[in-house]
Amino acid sequence: MCYYECMSDLKKNDVYTVQIESYSSEAFGVCRIDGQVVFVPGTLVGETWEIKIVKAASVSYGKALRCLRSSPARTMPECPYYGRCGGCDTCHMQYEEELRFKLQRVNDALQRIGKQTRTVSEILRSDAVEHYRNKGIFAVANVQGEPASGFYRPRSHDLIPVETCALQSAFSARAAAAVIAFMREHGIPAYDEKKGAGTVRHVFCRNAAHGKDAVLCIVSASGFGDLTQPLIAYLRKACPELTGIVLNVNRSKGNTVLAGDFYTLWGDAHVHDTLCGIAFEIAPQAFFQVNPPQAKKLYERAVDYALADAPDLVLDLYCGAGTISLCMARRARRVIGAEIVPEAVENAIANGRRNGIENAEFICADAGTAAQQLAARGLHPDVVVVDPPRKGLHESVIDAIGLMAPTRVVYVSCNPATLARDVLRFQELGYVFPEAAAVDMFPRTCHVETVVLLSKGEIDSKKVRVEFSLEDMDMSDFQDKATYTQIKDYVLEHSGLKVSNLYISQIKRKCGLEVGKNYNLPKAEDSRQPQCPSEKENAIREAMKYFGMI
Repeated sequence: MCYYECMSDLKKNDVYTVQIESYSSEAFGVCRIDGQVVFVPGTLVGETWEIKIVKAASVSYGKALRCLRSSPARTMPECPYYGRCGGCDTCHMQYEEELRFKLQRVNDALQRIGKQTRTVSEILRSDAVEHYRNKGIFAVANVQGEPASGFYRPRSHDLIPVETCALQSAFSARAAAAVIAFMREHGIPAYDEKKGAGTVRHVFCRNAAHGKDAVLCIVSASGFGDLTQPLIAYLRKACPELTGIVLNVNRSKGNTVLAGDFYTLWGDAHVHDTLCGIAFEIAPQAFFQVNPPQAKKLYERAVDYALADAPDLVLDLYCGAGTISLCMARRARRVIGAEIVPEAVENAIANGRRNGIENAEFICADAGTAAQQLAARGLHPDVVVVDPPRKGLHESVIDAIGLMAPTRVVYVSCNPATLARDVLRFQELGYVFPEAAAVDMFPRTCHVETVVLLSKGEIDSKKVRVEFSLEDMDMSDFQDKATYTQIKDYVLEHSGLKVSNLYISQIKRKCGLEVGKNYNLPKAEDSRQPQCPSEKENAIREAMKYFGMI
């Protein structure tokens, strides 16, 4: 992957012949025209293409017109919706090339954002690249006057009707089709987000990877009234493998899938499944990995990293329903899981009891509160495990872990950029990463999981006496939650733009944030400074929002 600042005179609709040099984090091919980077979807490294510029700006995009030299890693996508539906990103790549792209994505982030010299050399491939998802979420909308189910066009809420999907289970596709057929037969309209009118919003399906449970959840703005029993009968006939039908009445604004109240219309609302030999009861709104065989590989590697030194106590932050905690408990002496969502904690406790696991306990707390509770009890974790959402760890969480001073931190990540940022933060606390592995949890998409072991590195005993004055130092890097370097790295990763300290300080002043008294101000009253372009200002503001500065 490459990130460059784009400063040339490209014009929209111009046609060029280009060589594809690398990939972006979205699996777009990257080429350069007179030094300017252009992102070209659907192209592969090593190919020669004739392209047309469709957007000429600080970040430019091209449309692939004609392939002049094809890569041997190219394959013909079998999905008729590929390129229109936003579900897949890499169906034009042979699987080996997809794995190479994902591994390189992780390493680019670690090197560019995390400033690491060590690279990740291993990626755990998926045994199945099709029909591996045990959960399907189909959006529902009116298309040409009739309800339809499918997936949104990339970066939009325009529905692409889809009858079959190569990633979903056959049950999910059939269940979604049955709901749509019933809606058409009885004149039930799809929900319209803009108007806030209509009925059905989504069809949510989940089936067990190990077992026969299959649950269909219809997300609707209202119930079905007198049509409820006919709906149940229709769905049971169309999908005889069903073990439960659930109605989620979601009246919230926006596009949140699951919200509001849940009603079991028929059967059992829960799916019963196993992962790493542990039995789980999964409610429709509960999180559970969509690719259990790969999740097993991921968790087993996390357990290996965490328990290599036979620790007395493992703390699992963001434990959710206890999936990782209970996997750890099979080999650890004692595990404490911490989660801020009360319902998830209750689920984790129930899952522990269901499996007869007595050396795992769960507390409802964030990272800071968990640290305080453990300290009050005289407990100090040897290992801390974290599996945060895409935004990664807040600095306060890293600080709390630092105060607990575990010898090892195992970091499970679904976002290479925020992982790299946090690895750099842990490095400042004395941690290094001796081992890591990427895991392909989501074949045919650009997403990649990573599990990293962070351990206390050797501290150089040599000391150097340094004298300095704070009077003329810019202290802004120690304020407002993010350093200039972190803002630069975020902007580079997410927009491909390079921004200077000068531009960042200008936007910080606009936002009323503290900047060093004389930092990046003109040296003379009549001197002129370049002003931050609007595209870069927007990118800097997005970074500041991400870091909670504005």
